[in-house]
Amino acid sequence: MNHLSPSSTPSATFSIMALTLALHLCGAAPDPRHREQLMRQEASMQTGGSVVLNAAEQKLDAYLHKLKVQEMALDPFPPSVHFFKARPYIEKSPIFQLIKKMPKGAALHLHGRALVSAEWLVKNATYRPDCYICFTGNSVRFLFSTWTPYPTYNCWHWQLLKTLRANMADPVKFDHSLIQNLTLLTDDPESAYPTQDAAWARFEDAFRVLSGLVSYAPVFRDYLYQALEELYTDNVMYVEIRSSIPRLYEADGSIHERVWSAKLYQDVIAKFSSKHPDFLGLRVILSTHRIQCLYSMKLAVKSAIEMQKNFPELIAGFDLVGREDDGNPLWYFKEALSLPAQFGVHLPYYFHAGETDREGTEVDGNLLDALLFNTSRIGHGYALPHHPLAKELARKKDVAVEVCPISNQVLKLLSDMRNHPAAVLMTEGHPLVISSDDPCLFGNTGLSYDFYEAFVGIGGLSANLGTLKELAMNSIKYSSLSPSLKKTLHDMWQKKWDTFISDHYH
Repeated sequence: MNHLSPSSTPSATFSIMALTLALHLCGAAPDPRHREQLMRQEASMQTGGSVVLNAAEQKLDAYLHKLKVQEMALDPFPPSVHFFKARPYIEKSPIFQLIKKMPKGAALHLHGRALVSAEWLVKNATYRPDCYICFTGNSVRFLFSTWTPYPTYNCWHWQLLKTLRANMADPVKFDHSLIQNLTLLTDDPESAYPTQDAAWARFEDAFRVLSGLVSYAPVFRDYLYQALEELYTDNVMYVEIRSSIPRLYEADGSIHERVWSAKLYQDVIAKFSSKHPDFLGLRVILSTHRIQCLYSMKLAVKSAIEMQKNFPELIAGFDLVGREDDGNPLWYFKEALSLPAQFGVHLPYYFHAGETDREGTEVDGNLLDALLFNTSRIGHGYALPHHPLAKELARKKDVAVEVCPISNQVLKLLSDMRNHPAAVLMTEGHPLVISSDDPCLFGNTGLSYDFYEAFVGIGGLSANLGTLKELAMNSIKYSSLSPSLKKTLHDMWQKKWDTFISDHYH
């Protein structure tokens, strides 16, 4: 496909607009031909606007458009309400059913501790021997141990889950309560999370609940395999996750070093890929929390350099995670982030930046700083349309934005997907990829739910099959894979795409 270049697009548009304006100044009526030219020009600028569809794709595109017109007449319109309430409507949508079957390429923005469905975790992790639970007010903690865990400052009384369940009248109801502790799911999200602070507090606590389960080495091995299975079932062919590569623990209290954990990643990926030859694998973007001090960040960057040296195929780069509004801005860590260049090594950055609506704050400068540090992609980039210079620089440097619609809505950056800032980026053809951030916490397993929100809500009627096709291809183009592996993945994807089109030819 041949995109209009960033430099040529405005001038081409300007010349047509100037002609139309001149006619107005002369008192002439607008020429319908010029109007058509303007509309075609604008349509060609959007994501997927220059993708040429073949005859079969055009027929499917027409069918999708018809479905979308019907969808937009629904009351409620699913993208206009909170995802927790919209999910039952989305799952009934014929557009969603088509998207589920569509080969999506790669998932490039996921967090390592929130990958699988909470139902799987409860049924497969909490039913294992030696699983203890501690109730901490409004939350819980888990720990696997061969003996009753010692009391801690926030967990005075640990109970063996097997014994606890045996004495319950309704273990099914209890399991449902555990699922609620592992997620943000609720029937009334507006009341449960009235502010961003409330949503983030629950979000961060859910990670602490998850940690005791997924950091247990035997669970983690199965957990990672299940994560790949769930993504693969949703027609994802390659994955990049943010993870610290945790030091996993055993029931006897011993703790493995990160090198051991990295090798476990490699073993699970190899096992899964051998059984699924049309799945290309997984890479890790090492991440550390942005609330740390400068000294700790320097150690984290040095550790990332060492890990990438020892595991070059596994480690894709480095990022800072955690709520931007609460953490230190990127510029605070400039000395740490400059270390790879000082050492003469290349450690790619994939920075979270612009996941905020606090315009003009110090944190709001993360977008420009991420670009100054040559970030390979921008995580979320919610605030990017408010920064014309950063947006222009990102486009010129061909830096894609990882858009995670449901995450942005659940964490209260917006309520109606039609108002998502990515709509501006999409109309301008800014490079975008779609991902699901923390599917375990939001109930949006795989990528299909976020693709639906992006296609129907953010893209509106203008988004078409070309939009979906370009978003899928972008996920391959902007991955951390080598050029040869990108070609391999694209060829694999193209074959699946052609089959998808032929299976849904209308």
